[in-house]
Amino acid sequence: MSLRPLNPRNPFMRKADTISLKDSIDAMLKAYKLNGKLNEVQLVSSWEKIMGKAISMKTQEVFVRNRKLYVRLSSAPLKHELNMARGKVMALINIEMGEQVVDDVIFL
Repeated sequence: MSLRPLNPRNPFMRKADTISLKDSIDAMLKAYKLNGKLNEVQLVSSWEKIMGKAISMKTQEVFVRNRKLYVRLSSAPLKHELNMARGKVMALINIEMGEQVVDDVIFL
């Protein structure tokens, strides 16, 4: 098996001055300072995945304001339990999101 040099006329080769679509989207989000808002929206939409079906069924509303996650619950005992485990909830959110999106979680 012999290795041939790449053909410069090959249409599937990437040119030196091109960047990937992912890199260009990341650059655009950074330029328009949309990373934070995008992460917040992603956090709200993945609330059920992070906390599980049982907790998401008792959740009435989830929103982010000023880097704080507000969660309105329909069950007082669940609210108390989640207040006691606030650190674990923050850790689960940070693991899922890959970075610290919110500074605090407030259960209403």
